[in-house]
Amino acid sequence: MRRESAAESAGAPATVSLAALFGCFVEITFSSFGGAVAWAYRILVEKRQWLTAREFAELWSLGQALPGPNIVNVAIFIGARFHGALGALVAFTGLILAPLVVWVPLGALYSEVGQFDAVRAVLRGVAVVAAGLLLATGLKMAQPARRDPRALIITALAFVGVGVLHWPLLLVLLLLAPVSIALVWRQPS
Repeated sequence: MRRESAAESAGAPATVSLAALFGCFVEITFSSFGGAVAWAYRILVEKRQWLTAREFAELWSLGQALPGPNIVNVAIFIGARFHGALGALVAFTGLILAPLVVWVPLGALYSEVGQFDAVRAVLRGVAVVAAGLLLATGLKMAQPARRDPRALIITALAFVGVGVLHWPLLLVLLLLAPVSIALVWRQPS
């Protein structure tokens, strides 16, 4: 009897080429207007099916708990999952190459025209769209836990702590992570 690899048992393809890793994170970068989470979810879960919805939510949560940008942490994890350190480097490079080539010059252009009312109006409109994408993705990521009262309680407490009381994210994480871990420690997956 053949044993499944970790990637196969998790629902991910058994092999992902280095070129596919690179291309995936270039695609995420070029699609990520307004934040990477929405597009990373769409590409990694829905399009390429390298992660399940639950895996993505767990990985994104881990990425938030670690230092650095969430999407960089996700890229490094996915790359390492399929090709070790080389895969992590390839995924990371795919993620940051486009901003270096495209967005840095746009940033320089913004420094020249950013003070104009028309430019500010465009950016305000983009910010509203980004907020909508973030909300929609947050709701998608919450789907696996929607029937678990413990998860809903922890989610509500995190929302109150950060969104209502304006506590620092690190404080809320340090308070709620041990509670959340304890609540699901013996829960079957």
